[in-house]
Amino acid sequence: MHIGLAQINTTVGDLAGNRRLILTAYNTLVAGGAELVVFPELAVCGYPPRDLLFKRQFVPDVEASLTQIAAAIGPVPALVGTVIPNPAPEGRRFFNAVALCRAGRIEYYARKCLLPTYDVFDEDRYFEPAASPGLIEVAGRKIGITICEDIWTNPVLTTRSVHHFNPVQWLTAHKPGLMVNLSASPWHHGKGALRQQLVTDAARALGCPVAYVNAVGGNDELIFDGRSLVTDAHGQVIANLAAFAEELRVVDTAATGSGPTSEGQSAAPGVLPARAQTLETEDCPGAPDTSAGVADIHAALVLGLRDYARKTGFKQALVALSGGIDSAVVAVLAAAALGAENVIGVSLPSHISSPHSRDDARSLASNLGLRFETVRITDVVMECEKALWHLFAGRPRDVTEENLQARVRGVLMMALSNKFGALLLTTGNKSEVAVGYCTLYGDMCGGLAVISDVFKTQIYRLAHWINRDREIIPASTIAKPPSAELRPGQLDQDSLPPYEILDAILKGYVEDGLARQDLIGAGFAETVVNEMARKVDLSEYKRKQSAPGLKITPLAFGVGRRIPIVQKYAG
Repeated sequence: MHIGLAQINTTVGDLAGNRRLILTAYNTLVAGGAELVVFPELAVCGYPPRDLLFKRQFVPDVEASLTQIAAAIGPVPALVGTVIPNPAPEGRRFFNAVALCRAGRIEYYARKCLLPTYDVFDEDRYFEPAASPGLIEVAGRKIGITICEDIWTNPVLTTRSVHHFNPVQWLTAHKPGLMVNLSASPWHHGKGALRQQLVTDAARALGCPVAYVNAVGGNDELIFDGRSLVTDAHGQVIANLAAFAEELRVVDTAATGSGPTSEGQSAAPGVLPARAQTLETEDCPGAPDTSAGVADIHAALVLGLRDYARKTGFKQALVALSGGIDSAVVAVLAAAALGAENVIGVSLPSHISSPHSRDDARSLASNLGLRFETVRITDVVMECEKALWHLFAGRPRDVTEENLQARVRGVLMMALSNKFGALLLTTGNKSEVAVGYCTLYGDMCGGLAVISDVFKTQIYRLAHWINRDREIIPASTIAKPPSAELRPGQLDQDSLPPYEILDAILKGYVEDGLARQDLIGAGFAETVVNEMARKVDLSEYKRKQSAPGLKITPLAFGVGRRIPIVQKYAG
């Protein structure tokens, strides 16, 4: 069978825009010889719709849009991800579904069986689970229909859902000639190998080809990488679609795979590669990222930033350029996402700022071709201190005066954002955000926290990768010890351990959920572990007020991590 894979970039709630994307893709793939066209999960409304589903008119509007889509579908059938109401008086109000559209009408609905409720997923809040996956017939071939989580049942998986039903196993008894999986599977670094293995294992279990169609694009914090694929009946990959880009492709499922692909070696059914079992050990700060891994992070952040700006209506971005490595990397990402002509770099030096930092900021802007502006803040900071002098009298200078500089910068950058209608990008990395090494209403001001899920050690790898062909980020920016430059001679490591140590502790404490004693037992100094863990816990209130960040790790700050602000647990 010639199956058309429609790896498209939908926008949550843009029913008309998504409908145009779906119909354009359908017509293109049919013209290319497709006998069946498959779209991603919830393509009609975009994924994830979250509480839009509870708006009284939302699901009826989705149904109306689906009806318009079906009316434009010809004799070649299309499987379109959508949401439908649950007619039963009990249970959740909706189903996550797939509509079989053919010859101007909706012929059949398949419904999602397994509803993920972990990390960023909360589908049990909205959807009723189906009792079994879908089965249809197209061109004399029986086709099983699954939706995303329905194939995430491999016994070696370490996901936090426990599923008591296996849709793939259920389908084996019905002997389909093809299985399709419509997905909206958010990306994080290292997920590709794991996801591919699930698809290839399903093909082996069923003894038939499997077509996996994933969404691509950014929606809020989530980044979808595409990487749709098709396997033959033996689990060999016969087609891989693009990463981090839309693609339409017609694939002949009768083709035969040629062995291992770039995503990793094939393995026996039920056995994941070592890389996948550990969710990519190279994710760990301190471990060497492969060039492909760093390239993926770069591509994901560019896509996430581009779509966040495009889908929220921003055409320009602002970056406060300090001369440091974090703001440099953010500026590079912004230029790649929006075009250098649409990025404004702003230097805001105070009397503390070193000449080399100002020079590095200017050189970076020149290398990228950004508009570069300087706004000196020394006088503004002095006026703020004068206004507070009678209240601060008799008290020693401390972090309060240091933070005044950051807050003045925040006020000025937000003013520029308002005046120019440009998206202000924050420049704090995951290491800083984790321990609160950032100023609320200062450098945390902005509309998107581009690198808030990227550890400092990974920032350095990104910087070296960016400079792989020529010097874009000044070498002195990469080489100099990192500093917030809020007091003379200040260095990050006056307040923090070396980033190689800090990031390894944070990986364990934040992402892996290890206790302090686990980390101490692993060889980290007790005083350092306790101090950094305390900083993480005390900084939760800052993170709750931060800009949304782009998720690139298995556990990012934000929607997937729900830690109370007021809590006394110190484990």
